[in-house]
Amino acid sequence: MLNLIRNEWMKLWNKKSTWIMVGILILLTGGMMGIMKFIDVQNGKSTAFGNGAIEVSGKPDWKGSLQEELGFVEAQLAHDSLSKSERLDLEGQAKVLEYRLANDVEPISPFSKEGMIMNPSSLGGTVLLLTVIVAAGIVASEFSQGTIKMLLTRPVKRWKILTSKFLTVNLFGILLMVIGFIVYIVLSMILFKSGAGQELTWNGKEVVEVSIWSKSLYMLLLSFGNVFVITTFAFTIGSVFRSSSLAIGLSLFIYFSGSMVSALLARYEIAKYLLFTHMDLTQFETGMKLVEDITMPFSLAVLAVYMVIFLIISYTTFVKRDITA
Repeated sequence: MLNLIRNEWMKLWNKKSTWIMVGILILLTGGMMGIMKFIDVQNGKSTAFGNGAIEVSGKPDWKGSLQEELGFVEAQLAHDSLSKSERLDLEGQAKVLEYRLANDVEPISPFSKEGMIMNPSSLGGTVLLLTVIVAAGIVASEFSQGTIKMLLTRPVKRWKILTSKFLTVNLFGILLMVIGFIVYIVLSMILFKSGAGQELTWNGKEVVEVSIWSKSLYMLLLSFGNVFVITTFAFTIGSVFRSSSLAIGLSLFIYFSGSMVSALLARYEIAKYLLFTHMDLTQFETGMKLVEDITMPFSLAVLAVYMVIFLIISYTTFVKRDITA
């Protein structure tokens, strides 16, 4: 198996297009950071806190902003229709806001160096677009290039061949995330100034401080969930239909329109079981959940079911496929 993965990895990295994708990732990450810096400069002292935003000259009135946010959270808590998970989430937000106001602990500005480091989740979208291309073509290209007969006549079980390709795709995605993260962190430290404030969270018993680096790595991990789900889908479509263009098209359609479909169906029970609703795991940190009554464990369980279905379809089709096809 290791030899198969090594061979697939070498085939991937010997392609000129792979290095072009790495270059594109670096350029897009740099461009994204440049745009963020431009917005920061244009806004001047404009700073966002929590779910709201205020713009003032001089020292930002962060206490006034947090007072308003606390009032909004308390108003939501007064509703009897809240589910248990929603109530616990809002109570945690209220505890953190009350702690900040009582102890004069300013939030971290999103346009400070620390604020940028804490939220590298935007990398997920760029890495996803590039990894989908590889996932869609790693099997389909064997058919289009006519190398599938030679590949399947080797004295190696077909499921091992497919597994090596699947693991190679995900290793490629992880590598892109690491490269993008390094570029992102370096540019964050160069372009943005340090700010005041601390990141806090409610652990169920007390308000505790959160390390910006642990939060950064956690957000990076959550953003990779989207990459893993969509690339697995692209891998399945490419394996079954032998068409990389179809796999790329369907995958990007799901990625860009999925959240809109979930939002439209949010009032219906079926929305809880749609793949689109759970792909973006960062929604549990940002508080912008597509469907209110869902939790992280539930989303992970739903995604696991979809992943198993996708892989069963891929393996069943690939193993039983006629070699003369």
